[in-house]
Amino acid sequence: MTEAIKRTLRDSAPMRWMILVMVSLLMFATYWFQDFYSGLKPLMESQLGITSSQFGTMIGLTTIANLFGMIIIGGIVLDKWGIRLTAIIFGTVATLGGVISALGANDFFSDDPGTRLTIMIIGRILFGVGLETTCVLITRTIVKWFKGYELALAMAINMGIGRLGSAIGTAISPEIANNNAPTAVTFAAFLIALGFIFFLIYLIFDIRIDKQVKAHGTAEEEEPFRFSDLKALFTNKSFLLIAGLCVAFYSAVFPFMQYAPDLLVNKFGFSYDLPAGAADITIFGSTTLGNVMIFLVLFIFGVAFPLIPANIKDKTGKKLAMIGIGILFAGFIYAFQDVFAVWIKNGPKAASFIPMGTILFTPIFGRMVDKKGKAASIMMLGAFLLIFAHVSLSILNNVLLCYFGLLSLGVAFSLVPAAMWPSVAKIVPERRLGTAYAAMFTIQNYGLGAFFKGIGSVLEWVNPETVEKMKNIREGLVAQGMAPQEVAAKIEEMRVAGNLPLYDYTIPILLLVGLGVISIFLALALKKTSEKQGYKLELPSNG
Repeated sequence: MTEAIKRTLRDSAPMRWMILVMVSLLMFATYWFQDFYSGLKPLMESQLGITSSQFGTMIGLTTIANLFGMIIIGGIVLDKWGIRLTAIIFGTVATLGGVISALGANDFFSDDPGTRLTIMIIGRILFGVGLETTCVLITRTIVKWFKGYELALAMAINMGIGRLGSAIGTAISPEIANNNAPTAVTFAAFLIALGFIFFLIYLIFDIRIDKQVKAHGTAEEEEPFRFSDLKALFTNKSFLLIAGLCVAFYSAVFPFMQYAPDLLVNKFGFSYDLPAGAADITIFGSTTLGNVMIFLVLFIFGVAFPLIPANIKDKTGKKLAMIGIGILFAGFIYAFQDVFAVWIKNGPKAASFIPMGTILFTPIFGRMVDKKGKAASIMMLGAFLLIFAHVSLSILNNVLLCYFGLLSLGVAFSLVPAAMWPSVAKIVPERRLGTAYAAMFTIQNYGLGAFFKGIGSVLEWVNPETVEKMKNIREGLVAQGMAPQEVAAKIEEMRVAGNLPLYDYTIPILLLVGLGVISIFLALALKKTSEKQGYKLELPSNG
């Protein structure tokens, strides 16, 4: 049998990258739905009557089912019955959760505030059940197509696309809402449904690749799932350390992102509303599309920096390509400097710098791991940047350091995932990667659940007077007969005029510094332990 005959779809680079785009669209949609609420927090507080604590509860309960092993169940289903059945089950659940959240926000079931909140929480829980398993599913799919090729880069681009959803969702949800939060919730639910449809289309290619691999006799021998596999997983010291790093690092990032816009407004004097016409980029008559274009172009540059020079064999050509891309990037920033000057003073837009950093840097660092290795060292560097970021945003009150903190958090959010997820594929056999990733997500969700709720609770605990004043203001406006949208508009008017009490975020965010310290020790221990166990995390992914 000739080598040409043995070739499968995964051996075609264009096919691999097309598959990556298809499955990553679902990642884009789920990350959007995960984070878009952060830009709507004050609107939900004024229009829907959702307090900071209730907001934290709703976000935190996204992961509640996963705290009881739902992701592990999903991982076992993935390893036992494969990608297709898992996608249909958990993709449907995530989409259903998004739809229920939208129906609840639009008062489809009831306009009672308590009932509305309950329905939205139910939707978030269902979304969470599908979310994490879907992320595991997408990661497992990428390993299936890219192992032995550009695995770290592919994972990094996939994460970049996910962060793109997070950044755009955080930045433009207030514009989509237009003082009506349910509109933004409905749009986010539509995106999940659209992403799920694209993944269902991908399943056609999944069937074809399985048939090709089986026909060529290159398929791995399937082994039935055994619970002893879980035991082996949880007695592997390197796996436990990387799982611990996962929970510590992400618990210091994801919960923070939900509160970041509000922190920037309250602590550093940023605004929620953009000045009319001051930062408008119009495409097809839409400023929202114009703002989305900014993020898309940044992502394209993030992909271009590692990909284009890598496909040029001549060293001089590589350097010229890098210089050319750098000049184009500098020109892009210069062309839109007036827009960025306004964005950096706006809470939701400035908070989007965190995922924006991952959009730009994750593909670059993923390529670095593929070519140079040093995964454990890169995770240590990410943990150091995490500490600097949270110190800058909690203890210090300097706006310039605030920007450096946001940028550092974005870079850290690129470094650690770009090195972490490909490293798991070195520690765990491919046939059990579904269970391994699921176990990591499960452990991670204990930290996320605690800190999503914890930041909101601590915020109210250290700001009792602000909580009481905000409650009285809202109740007073409702008593005047104002509709929810009118209440939201009035409160935002008071905020702009500086007539609202401010929340002090120092202590809630300072708690996250401790997670950064823990992350450093775990990354150092992982580097030493993985060397002893022979996993070679410091070597290139495709070396």
